[in-house]
Amino acid sequence: MARTDLKTLALFCKVVDNFGDIGICWRLARQLHQEHQIKVQLWVDDLASFKRICPEVSCDMDQQMIEGVDICFWRNQDIPFTAAEISDIVIEFFACDIPPAYIQAMTEHDPKPVWFNLEGLTAEDWVEGCHTLPSSHPQLPLTKYFFFPGFNQRTGGLMFEEDLEQRRQNFANDQSARDHFLRQLGAQDQDLEAFKVSLFCYPHAPILPLLEAWSASETPHFCLVPQGVAQASIETFFGTSADVGKTLTKGQLRLLIISFVPQNDYDKLLWACDFNFVRGEDSFVRAQWAQRPFVWHIYPQDEQLHHKKLRAFLNTFKPATNTLRSLNLAWNEVLPNLQWAEAWKQIRCECAEIEQESGLWAQEMHKNGDLSANLLKFARALRQNHS
Repeated sequence: MARTDLKTLALFCKVVDNFGDIGICWRLARQLHQEHQIKVQLWVDDLASFKRICPEVSCDMDQQMIEGVDICFWRNQDIPFTAAEISDIVIEFFACDIPPAYIQAMTEHDPKPVWFNLEGLTAEDWVEGCHTLPSSHPQLPLTKYFFFPGFNQRTGGLMFEEDLEQRRQNFANDQSARDHFLRQLGAQDQDLEAFKVSLFCYPHAPILPLLEAWSASETPHFCLVPQGVAQASIETFFGTSADVGKTLTKGQLRLLIISFVPQNDYDKLLWACDFNFVRGEDSFVRAQWAQRPFVWHIYPQDEQLHHKKLRAFLNTFKPATNTLRSLNLAWNEVLPNLQWAEAWKQIRCECAEIEQESGLWAQEMHKNGDLSANLLKFARALRQNHS
């Protein structure tokens, strides 16, 4: 008799956006194992990028177990597989091409696995019509289902751990914990009193006018930047090297270069700052759960398709004031000639309002359910219908 339960899952990840792809997949893999007791095998083709957000990763091992997740180095497409090695659920992240031998072995697995293409996050309307749509394999007796994260109940929702909000509140209510965390990163006493900003962006962001606005501000600003991010622009602005652990000062701005932090500590960084600049998808979602004002640097696409995606989100995101919209558009080179100093001065006045609205937004997003739980619920319904 065919097995109807779902206990194992294989997740295939090709790293394109350095940290966003593996960040999402690592977060999903851990959550599926820790909260849903799923045995997860995570295939990833770039262990070096993975190690930046998970220091326990060894770049010299083809297979390793970390936090209960079986991590496999995905070297090439020619890996042989047997039916016995196939998981109950198979997820290809963002339409990556999983090994042909794995797909062939899926046909011999009884019952055939539930196969998903987990897509990227967007607020565009067309997603609602494509979410959970089936797609038959052109040659094999297999069906793949599209699963889209999103911002309403007609999508898969956003990913969040069951204890995330409680952890955020505990941290927000503990000033000593926040100060201790920032000091561990290298902050000094004067930095704890400043307006704190985290900066995570792609190299083509208009960083120089932003740094100039902070430097010329009437109040002290303290900015934390991961090593290697915006390095050329930072070194141009300060006229010196941007090495990890170094604090650079100009006018009212003190900028600290920090090492990449593990995912849980990145949440703390977002919570500890008054304003966050994030990029890609994973940090973009975590910035929303942090309930702080943020600017999103979206991953660039051909024919400026990312600008449409950005506008769709800004039209959906209720906390977005006109100033916050302008900052997001200018940061993504949609709105030219923004007067950064004036815009930044205005956004400082709006931060309290944005933060309050962000809390309401997070509550609204929670009602859509957690992405991982929604995906498992749909997978189980499919298995039940086909058993």
